[in-house]
Amino acid sequence: MTAPAAALIGTAAALTTGIPAQAAPGTGATPGAETLGDPVYPALGNDGYRVSAYHLDFAYDVTTKLVEATATLTIRTTQALSRFSLDARGLDIRSVRVDGRTAAFEQVAEKLRITPAGPLPAKARAKVVVAYGADPRRTPPPAGGWVATPDGFAVCCQPDLAHTVFPCNDHPSDKADFTFRISVPDGLRGVASGTLVCTEQLSGGLTAYTYRSRSPIATEVVQITVGDYVIKERQGPHGLPLRDVVPVARATALEPALALTPGLVAWVEQRLGAYPFETYGLLPCNNDASNAFDFTGLETQTLTLYKPNYLLQEESKIGSHMMHELVHSYFGNSVSPATWADLWLNEGHADFYGLLYRYERGWTDSLGMTTLEARMKHTYAQGDQWRRDSGPVAAPNAANLFDSQRYLGGVLVLYALRQQVGEAAFTALERTFLERYRDSTASTEDYIALASEISGQDVTGFLRDWLYGTKTPRMPGHPDWTVTPVKASLAAPRDRRDSHHHDNSATL
Repeated sequence: MTAPAAALIGTAAALTTGIPAQAAPGTGATPGAETLGDPVYPALGNDGYRVSAYHLDFAYDVTTKLVEATATLTIRTTQALSRFSLDARGLDIRSVRVDGRTAAFEQVAEKLRITPAGPLPAKARAKVVVAYGADPRRTPPPAGGWVATPDGFAVCCQPDLAHTVFPCNDHPSDKADFTFRISVPDGLRGVASGTLVCTEQLSGGLTAYTYRSRSPIATEVVQITVGDYVIKERQGPHGLPLRDVVPVARATALEPALALTPGLVAWVEQRLGAYPFETYGLLPCNNDASNAFDFTGLETQTLTLYKPNYLLQEESKIGSHMMHELVHSYFGNSVSPATWADLWLNEGHADFYGLLYRYERGWTDSLGMTTLEARMKHTYAQGDQWRRDSGPVAAPNAANLFDSQRYLGGVLVLYALRQQVGEAAFTALERTFLERYRDSTASTEDYIALASEISGQDVTGFLRDWLYGTKTPRMPGHPDWTVTPVKASLAAPRDRRDSHHHDNSATL
């Protein structure tokens, strides 16, 4: 897997710049590649620079329901650049400035190509300012990242839709600091990932809310929302500030679900260590449409987006999935995937701990099972079929990225590893992984190497068989477990437009 992935990066970088990489006369500057060579989304991201910070300034017009925005990116070049690109689609670009000077630009497919007034030297900082407009109703999920509501909008950018909300280097490997300034008419609230640092009263009956993240954020888990909200604050373990952003009309009905969060945080901290961010809470989006977005919850950083009606159920129906989304604060947000092929690290861990939480409470799962061992035996039997239909756990493609193989298949890998190395070594591995890669990214190979380091045994071959093999390995400690023979799949080929289906979590 490693060698082909490396080859892909080189090939994609060479082929997808669109214009031959000719040096600007006398500067040595060339266009940056219009890809980061992701094995699942090879056209996503851009090279030649890294983003250190975004400042997003949004102004919402309640009459037109449109957004006027300015995205200011602080970048650091990794080569001398005659031209570079951002990911952007469905945005009405007004102007681009680089270091205060007007820059030429063109929109080609999902790229915004920018040619600065003069070449940018290598290892230099530059400020890129893009003014643009957007209509949150124009391209709803799963084709776009905006969720329109009667009183505003929220965003859902995972996996590859952040660039339909703001121009960016849309790949989780290029995490950055974020500030957000959201101007709204009086009576509405603007909220974003991070914590509120400033409120300004503007002329014309407008208020601007500024939020800043303490930790870097991957573009796919940014949250920006406008609506008729009440902010409900409560205290979590060790004084952790918790804040929920709740539609005013739903606040009372949703309170029983929101009140569960302190207990959830206490449980996960006992297993994975201190919660990694400055705050946590839920955003029950003010949209009940079944197709408002194609998931129940989405782990946008510090503020998990939810379908509101889901949270109206009793605790035994929602607690396991609330834990799943909370665990993403650790696996997925604090430690982000190096590529989208590493998604199992996010979803496998979120389901693993979400199921443990369920079974500890004696709640049956969707199959009527009450123990992780029983669920894993059932999943193990399907192992070869899933590998045939959805590929190995750590080798997805764009069409099957969010199949059950990345969720329960990932849980099965973690269960097998715990069986192999023992619970003490497994727990040490989990905590060390989160500490070592906090506020950064990690790959499947990083996890495999650390598993060998912490356990004191070489589990490289063991884990690679589980993660990349086409046949399900034997389960340590369970020689009696068997795999059901593969049957020809009766499923119709998937349409690429249906590939962003997130609701295969076993915690639902």
